[in-house]
Parts: sequence; structure tokens; C-alpha cells
Amino acid sequence: MRHFSHLLFLCLAVSGGTAALHAQSPAKATGFRATFLSDWKDSEDKLVALANAIPQEKYGWRPAKGVRSVSEVYIHVAGSNYFMAGPIGVKPPSGFNFNMEKTVTEKAKVIEALRASFAQVRQAVMNLSDADLSKPANVEGQQTTNEGALFFLAAHTHEHLGQLIAYARSNGIAPPWS
Repeated sequence: MRHFSHLLFLCLAVSGGTAALHAQSPAKATGFRATFLSDWKDSEDKLVALANAIPQEKYGWRPAKGVRSVSEVYIHVAGSNYFMAGPIGVKPPSGFNFNMEKTVTEKAKVIEALRASFAQVRQAVMNLSDADLSKPANVEGQQTTNEGALFFLAAHTHEHLGQLIAYARSNGIAPPWS
């Protein structure tokens, strides 16, 4: 499934109007960075819009015992943004720990943690040079490049966006953009 996500991301990046992708990216970003940042913003916007659409009382909902709740998935995404983007210099803010999935359940704090993680990755990507993108990286035991790590990270956020869409629809909530 991971390889399919990477292929899908690449196909979306190459097709369907690269100019539109670049137009939404920060002015100094070009090439891969512009494409990634456009996709990154789209993921963030959809995750945050869905987080806002889900009522606080549903943040503890889970589809089955032993499966992450709504708030746990969002905090998992925030934590993974820090962890998976570590190779490009992203560090979690002080006070953030990877056990927060179980303790941060308040909607406003979940959204704040999510937004902060996306902002950290965005800033780190803007600070990379073209040469930095091709440097070796290790993501979850897989040798790749920093560019590959960013593909992996983007696929991960899309995977959990899909999961959260299913959670929302299971609770009668349509994604705001659909």
C-alpha cells in the first residue's frame, strides 16, 4: 500500500496542472518543494477542516476496541510529522511527547498540535536546498533520500486523512469540502 501511495502522489504531482500547484506554494519554493508544499497545505487544510467539523463529543469515538480514537489519530499525525521529518531537521516543540495520543483529547488542543506540526515541516522544507533534498535519509528503517522521506510523510498524512474521513462518515459527518 505504501508504494501505491507514493505512486499516487507522484502521479498527482506530475499531472493535472503543475502551474496550479506552483501558484499555491510559497514564492521562494520551486520544483519538488513547491509541489510538496502545495500538497502539504491541501492535506493540512483538509485535516483541520475535518477536525473542526467533528464535534468535541466525537473525539473519543473509535470504530472498535483497540483502534485509535478520533483525537488519537490526529495526535498520531502530529507526532508522526515530527518523527518522520526528523531527517530534515524537524524537532518536536518542548513539552511534546509521543504518548500524547492518550492525553490530548480536547478539540482545540488537538487542532493546535496538528497545525504546529504542519508548520514545522513546512518551515523545514523551505530551509532545504536542492542538494539537501537528495541527501540520504532513513525513515522507519528504510534507506531513502530527504525527498523520499517527504514522499513517505505526505503518503502518511493522506493515509490518515482517509481514515478520518471514514470515521467522520461513520458518525454522519460529511467532509466539508465534499
